Amino acid sequence: MNIRPIRTDEDHRAALAEIEACWGAPEGSEAGDRLDVLVTLVESYEARRWPMDKHERFDPIDALQYAIDEFGHTQAELAELLGSRPRASEILARRRALTVEMIQKISEAWKIPADLLVRPYRIERAA
Repeated sequence: MNIRPIRTDEDHRAALAEIEACWGAPEGSEAGDRLDVLVTLVESYEARRWPMDKHERFDPIDALQYAIDEFGHTQAELAELLGSRPRASEILARRRALTVEMIQKISEAWKIPADLLVRPYRIERAA
């Protein structure tokens, strides 16, 4: 197992790709152990790189936007997951709330913890 500290955004992206490759590995297997170590390293790097005040609100839409901006996902991918482009636009514009089914699909496909996506957030009402 050749694992190094995560020091740069490039290292971070490589670690995330490796996590995705190991995702779902049985606990206790070599790949499962690798996954555990990589997740710990990524969490540590992210806490240093993007520190969040305990009182800062990081809502589900922020999490989706972060996944789009930082992890290379696209609004088109989100539209495919949610079933339509208008629905994805409404979600990102905070005009429509995420449903449990949407949260499950996004969490599974983009590896975003569901607990980040179920947090309450404000919905903008149409004028």
